[in-house]
Amino acid sequence: MSAVVKLSHVNKSFGPLQVLRDVSFEVNRGEVVAVIGQSGSGKSTALRCMNALETIQGGEIEVCGHKVHSDKLDRRALRRDVGIVFQSYNLFPHLTVEQNIMLAPTCVKKLPKGEARDIAHRCLSDVGLAEKAGSYPEQLSGGQQQRVAIARSLAMQPKVMLFDEVTSALDPQLTGEVLKVIEDLARNGMTMILVTHEMAFARKVANTVIYMNQGVVWETGPAALLDDPQTPELRGFVGTGL
Repeated sequence: MSAVVKLSHVNKSFGPLQVLRDVSFEVNRGEVVAVIGQSGSGKSTALRCMNALETIQGGEIEVCGHKVHSDKLDRRALRRDVGIVFQSYNLFPHLTVEQNIMLAPTCVKKLPKGEARDIAHRCLSDVGLAEKAGSYPEQLSGGQQQRVAIARSLAMQPKVMLFDEVTSALDPQLTGEVLKVIEDLARNGMTMILVTHEMAFARKVANTVIYMNQGVVWETGPAALLDDPQTPELRGFVGTGL
C-alpha cells in the first residue's frame, strides 16, 4: 500500500499557543482514518493544514504528491486532488443545488457546462439527492445540505476526502443520512480522513483511529483500539460516551 498523506514532525502555533506538537502519521490509499479527541486537541487544525488552509511552522506535509509545506505549493492543484467538507455546509444560497455543484468543475477545472452538469447529477445520485438538483439550499434539511456539500466535493473527483465534524450540527436522524453517504464512499475505496465524535461510526468504518490529546498523536491503531485503550487519557475519553 502506498501512503497518499504523510505528516512528518508537524508543528503549528497560533501566536503563543502551540496546537500541533511534532505530529506524524501516514494514510494509505483507500484507507479510512478517524481522528478523535477532545475539543482543542488539534484534530481540526491538523485537517486544515493538510489542505493548506493553515500554514505550519515546522515539519512536512505531503498529500497526493503535493508538498503542502512548500512555499512553491500550487494550492489550486492541491485542491483538485483533495476535497474537504466542514460542519457548516457553505452552500451559496442564491444558487440551486445543481449550480452549487457545477461551480468548481467549471471555474477550476474549466469543464464545459454540459459535462459539469452530468457530473453534478451523478454526484447527487451518489448521495441520494438526484431529485433535488433544482432546489435551493433553504429548501433542504440540514442533512440534505450536508449531503450536497459532499456531492460538491465529489464533483472535483478528488483522490482524498477530508471531513471535519460534518455531523456535529445535525440531529441523530440527519446524522445517519450523512454517515451512510460516507460509509458508501468507504466501501467504494475513497481515501478519507474523518475528524469525528461519532465513536460507533469510527468503529464501523475506520481502518485506523488516531487519538489526539494536547496537540499530540497520543494513541493510534485499528478501530479495535476504542475497545481496548492503552492510555488513561483515551480510556477517559472513550468512557465519556462521546
